[in-house]
Amino acid sequence: MHILFVHSHAAEVERCLQELKRVHFTVNAEIVATLEEFSERLSSQDYDLVLAEYSNAAWREAQALEPLHRSKKQIPLIFVSGTLHRETIAELITKGAYDCIEMDHIGHLPVAIHRALDEKTLRDERDRAEKGLKHSEARYRALAGNLSYGICRCSLDGTFLEVNEAMVKMLAYASIEELLTVNLASALIQDPGKRAQLLGQPDRQGLVDPIETEWKRKDGATLRVRLSAKEVVTEQGELESYEVIAEDVTKQRQLEDHLRKQVACDPLTGLANYRRLAEVLDVEIKRSERTGREFALLFFDLDGLKRINDRYGHLTGSHAICRVADVLSFCRDIDTAARYGGDEFAIVLPETGAEAANQVAQRICDSIANDGMEPLLSVSIGVAVYPRDGERIEALFRAADTAMYSMKAKRHDLLEAT
Repeated sequence: MHILFVHSHAAEVERCLQELKRVHFTVNAEIVATLEEFSERLSSQDYDLVLAEYSNAAWREAQALEPLHRSKKQIPLIFVSGTLHRETIAELITKGAYDCIEMDHIGHLPVAIHRALDEKTLRDERDRAEKGLKHSEARYRALAGNLSYGICRCSLDGTFLEVNEAMVKMLAYASIEELLTVNLASALIQDPGKRAQLLGQPDRQGLVDPIETEWKRKDGATLRVRLSAKEVVTEQGELESYEVIAEDVTKQRQLEDHLRKQVACDPLTGLANYRRLAEVLDVEIKRSERTGREFALLFFDLDGLKRINDRYGHLTGSHAICRVADVLSFCRDIDTAARYGGDEFAIVLPETGAEAANQVAQRICDSIANDGMEPLLSVSIGVAVYPRDGERIEALFRAADTAMYSMKAKRHDLLEAT
């Protein structure tokens, strides 16, 4: 693994390398101390990953992202730093950082790198497939006997004229003869727009852009296939037929979905994690800027988790966290519920004002308190509304956090008074 460190402290770089060595990463590391050196290395070499110091005397905050953006290289960048506020991490991620790891929690670095490299590998594979699907006619002919790609030639109305054995197996037919009775356009490509894109919109070289669609096999199973097509013309230059390559990408898409869920979900509760929460808030802010509509951010903090852990054990404490998550998961399809800390949760409510947000918060509070399980639970709640309480993620976080801890302080005062 080839890593470029953009960092001014050799001791912290060594800590990172020791942590990676501990989990058996093989690392080829280079170190630069200025953004100018960073730009020069990017222009002359390729790297799997960039680990950057958050800020120092030579640059401030997210400036380390600028050379990477200018290079247009798709290299994951992870910031390593001292303690960072949640809103700062959210802002860095929305600006293009893959993740932020605090030096006090450097043990999280290998996991973040593993996920970043998995995503990069999938993205590189998609890019290679995109380029590889625009073949010359000779390439199409050469693939005819290939067992990895389904190859067919079809008439202008979509009827199969020739198919290879891979296409027969892909679609679970018994023989080439049986598959030749199927009409590609009407039976396998149901979407008229995609059908027109595949078979009716060639570029100057007679190629059309690859598309993805779902096919039904003869046995009823669904495939996700990537299709590319090429015109076949007669010696007189008249359009005669189309040659189509079909690649089964079902497993690849399932793996991508699985990785996306791993990256975006909290492993204990299945709710969105902090990274996903920041992404959703960034989208909602941009949407609200266009529409002029409000949205709400609700923060929830489970009261007395330490007391529950001390009295009942950590297993009961984890179950308490899951009980809160279960209540939060019953929100609208357009809402996003997240666990962004040990006992801290959030919900993003699109197109929701202050009054409606407070009603939702109260219903959630009541549901948690009356879920019928022991020990009894309660949560403190904070509500922030865009743009009233802030127009940036960090401002909304601060407003919701302040409101939540104000509620927690009032409860504490009441308990003290009684």
